[in-house]
Amino acid sequence: MGAQGLAQVDTTGIYGERTDSLEAAVFTSRTNANYLSKGKELRTEVISSAGLMKMACCTLAESFENSASVTVGYADATTGARQIRLLGLSGIYTQMLDENRPVMRGITAPYALSYTPGPWLESIQVGKGSPSVVNGAESITGSINLEYQKPTNEKPLFLNASVMNDTKTDFNVSSSLQVADNLYTILLGHADGNFRTFDTNGDGFADDPSLLNVNVSNRWLWYSPEVQAHWGVRYIHDKRQGGQMEGPWKSAITNNLANAYFKVGRSIRGDGSSSIAIVADYTLQQTASTFGLNLYNARQHSVFANLICRNAFSDSHILTVGINTTVDWLGEEILGGGQSVEGSRQTLAQIAPYAEYTFQQGETLSVIAGVSATVIPRHGFYPAPRLTLKYQPVEPLVFRLNGGRGVRFSHPIADNIGILSTGKTILGDLTQRVLDDAWTFGGNVTYYFTENVYLSLDYFQTRFVSAYLTDRESANTISFYSLDGHNAWSQNIQADFSIEPVDRLSLTLTGRYTDARVWQPSSEVRELPLTPRFKAVFNAQYKLGANRWIFDFTASLTGSSRVYDFMKELKDEEGMLLYPNGRTPVYPLLYAQVTRRFRGFDIYLGGENLTGSMQMHPIVDAKTPFADTFDAASVWGPLMGARFYLGFRLNIWK
Repeated sequence: MGAQGLAQVDTTGIYGERTDSLEAAVFTSRTNANYLSKGKELRTEVISSAGLMKMACCTLAESFENSASVTVGYADATTGARQIRLLGLSGIYTQMLDENRPVMRGITAPYALSYTPGPWLESIQVGKGSPSVVNGAESITGSINLEYQKPTNEKPLFLNASVMNDTKTDFNVSSSLQVADNLYTILLGHADGNFRTFDTNGDGFADDPSLLNVNVSNRWLWYSPEVQAHWGVRYIHDKRQGGQMEGPWKSAITNNLANAYFKVGRSIRGDGSSSIAIVADYTLQQTASTFGLNLYNARQHSVFANLICRNAFSDSHILTVGINTTVDWLGEEILGGGQSVEGSRQTLAQIAPYAEYTFQQGETLSVIAGVSATVIPRHGFYPAPRLTLKYQPVEPLVFRLNGGRGVRFSHPIADNIGILSTGKTILGDLTQRVLDDAWTFGGNVTYYFTENVYLSLDYFQTRFVSAYLTDRESANTISFYSLDGHNAWSQNIQADFSIEPVDRLSLTLTGRYTDARVWQPSSEVRELPLTPRFKAVFNAQYKLGANRWIFDFTASLTGSSRVYDFMKELKDEEGMLLYPNGRTPVYPLLYAQVTRRFRGFDIYLGGENLTGSMQMHPIVDAKTPFADTFDAASVWGPLMGARFYLGFRLNIWK
């Protein structure tokens, strides 16, 4: 059966421009590393497999260093938990998708960026704004969709391993097999860890925790001319220990996650114009963790189900209707910050009938109008309308407009896991599930001189109606509070320029400006703390000798951000104020990598943070870790200096 037929049967393709069909796999195989998709209605940055190879890229957390759209930082200075920002706001407002199934939700979110190995991925698609209503209404600032290596890959064996000078070691393996005429499978394995920990800034705490992460997955594909089915299972074990090198303050975290999914699509008409699909996903996450004297244990069962019906009345008119539901059964035990919560059990549910109409006038005009009629028990009815417009008056020029509403449950501890790495008193209800409710709207204009040379400018704004936030300005307390209709917003302007001045040389320059403000009960509306005003990223790649040698270089400059009020009085060993103007310093980062390619085998050598930029005092009152002024969660910059790595990739093709 031809690739086109498979794409028609893959009914889950109504999510958008999918890459889990054989036809779309050709789309993601282009050699460009990072690029703005010309065909997608939503402003979408694609990080291809080539882009994922530009750095060590051990996990998803290291996959965004070439991107100014997404900023990655640390949640605290002891656990290694990473967090992202999109449109200037925390990654909790960004919907994470595993081939268009919602993942990394609730208690899974704090450590989930380390659960996705970069070598497993075929591409990452970063969409700004309000995406399709098909996946529910939880997306506020955008979505990040992860496309994995496919069972149909013609790679019986792929191996990847790397080691850093700080003993961080990473190993990946995958094998895709054709089991029968219409049945394919892929096995994926990953392990990473370190053998030693270091204290380069001399504060007595390990810069990075000792850790062991084991991750295995098995994915399947079966198809016939009318039906296509995908299913798979996954298991993750993650254990990490950090804290004082010799003292009594320790952090110990163990996470276990199991996942199973199934999706089947059937074509109702022979030409593929009408189809129906069912998607089901189940995840069990368990976490047991201590942070000094603080404790957080939790278990979460999550179920996502989606029924999708699509009908194309003509080439110009497409209607998609369906209903999806998300249910989380959550149990938590919390001890710390002067609070004790035992036996908390909650059921968080959403049910959302939806409808989405798409109008297409050739390549010139696309309009997608949808609404998710989200019903949340004990909270009420939250309609989430969304509209996307793409206009291409001439071949090289593309205009996009987008806007819509997003609604999600807040998770006080999981959304702010770093607060447990403090000795501060926590004020507020840690089991309250206030709905984060916000509108995001914006636009983008891109001019393509050629397919790989373009200039792009976009603007997005997010405004909150309600949210559950933290006030961390005090030296010894952390307060949770509801926004209750007060102002909180973020505005983002970003410009992207990509050019190939000579053959085999590609250059990309991106700049972003952020203005994020939030209302606080103690001080009215002010700048969102630890949120950089600007970020610029420059990337260059040069290839020699029929791509046998590949040279990659990335430089970024991160702007200053407002520090918390209590940080304004912090001093260094010599009695000098660390933040004399109440802001963090501007800092640069440099990355470089050289790859030598042989037939089916690559070897690469690289370095990260070659400038050695570090936040030298990431832990407040490190010498008194059990005091109420101890704070290891006010992190704004890199925690480790320059690191170097060596690795290889082995591909055995059919």
